[in-house]
Amino acid sequence: MSENVFYFILVQSTAIMSGILVLGALGHMVYQRREPPSMIAWLLAIILLPYFAVPLYFIFRSRKLKRREKTVFQLAKKGEIPEHEATRIDMVLRNNGIAGATRGNRFFFYTDGVKAYNILMEQISSARHSIFISTYVLRPDNVGRNVLNALTKKAADGIQVKLLIDCIGSLPLYLYQLPLRKLKKAGGQVAFYMPLLTRPFQNYINLRNHRKIFIFDDKTVLSGGVNITREYIGPSPSSDRWQDLLFYIQGAAVFHYREIFTADWNHSAPDKLALPDFMPAAAGDTNIQVVPSGPDIQSDALYEALLSAVFSAQKRIWIVTPYFVPDKSLMQALVIACHRGVDVRLITPSSSNHLVADLSRSGFMRDLDHKGVKVCLYPRGMIHAKAILYDRRGVIMGSANFDQRSLFLNYEVVSFAYSRAIIDQCEKWMAQLLDSCICHMPPAGRWRRLSENLMSVFAPLL
Repeated sequence: MSENVFYFILVQSTAIMSGILVLGALGHMVYQRREPPSMIAWLLAIILLPYFAVPLYFIFRSRKLKRREKTVFQLAKKGEIPEHEATRIDMVLRNNGIAGATRGNRFFFYTDGVKAYNILMEQISSARHSIFISTYVLRPDNVGRNVLNALTKKAADGIQVKLLIDCIGSLPLYLYQLPLRKLKKAGGQVAFYMPLLTRPFQNYINLRNHRKIFIFDDKTVLSGGVNITREYIGPSPSSDRWQDLLFYIQGAAVFHYREIFTADWNHSAPDKLALPDFMPAAAGDTNIQVVPSGPDIQSDALYEALLSAVFSAQKRIWIVTPYFVPDKSLMQALVIACHRGVDVRLITPSSSNHLVADLSRSGFMRDLDHKGVKVCLYPRGMIHAKAILYDRRGVIMGSANFDQRSLFLNYEVVSFAYSRAIIDQCEKWMAQLLDSCICHMPPAGRWRRLSENLMSVFAPLL
């Protein structure tokens, strides 16, 4: 009898605790004033899978950080061009607290994985004072080992080397850090962003550092979508290498990338890094605006700038992205632009590296295709590059995908480049991709469409 009473109490206690957790999750959603699509997706998940969804909700929590987790920061407003010279997009960003565009920058980009690898290794080799690297994925394959060996050599020569790696993006390396031992022994410093094991209850597992920043001697920056592994770059051509881009900056914009790296490093490592007390000298003729986004930025500046670019476009909006999960406002903006006569094109791989991402994006892509937007599927492998070309006024390149995770959850960084030469170069590269694309969505079978529709419901959670 006592055993039956015990099981009765256990079942009742479990039911009561589950009810408290569900009510707590619902109350937190209301308190946080989540967007309706996100609330609906979470409610549906909690109803269908309460024992799975409720713990996940409390793990993921809010998308904007409180001050105790990481200080919300703003880029210093140094070297800005005057407001009367600023573009409308520049002003949208400034009014969101983002530093304005700086002039005198040198900017160009690589779309070939071998050239990107070579410039990275050259910059590491030629560094004389410091090397600061932030990456989402670092794997100890042949490319990762080569980079780590080069960094180890520089650290042994007395160069300041700091390597910041996202814990989830590089989870195998985080759990088995032997490949980093030589670098640390040589004097290089390594930190993992929001490490799971050391601060499990203070970290937001869902908010990942997706930024890719490579800074050399506080004079040169490499950035874009490239991670440190053979899928992205390498010393020789590879038939299965992904399409991606890595851009090169010298000039005042380097300072803003240094600010972002410093904030991320100081949040992750015990030794604090100070900002340089000078602005890099002019190195070119390009205006560049560095735009961070994520939980440590007060507003959704990048999102607003994208909306503004789409709504103000007169001739074209060309988007290159591997993952496409926009919110309702961006979807409507793209459709309205198309109906205004703007040439709207989405360039994306026929199949990405994630089946869930493919199922999630397909419903949105079919809607665009049905309403006249050119959905251009690249059949020759994975495109991981992220770039947006709007009219002949600007190019957006960086780590952010055209999806809700990049725009509202991850730590990201992009550059807005206002230069006719860069626009022309980007247009040529995108045109080469388009030459190989199939610009229509293939028909979906019954089960495929059912899967796509189901995943689109949960898109705000991805």
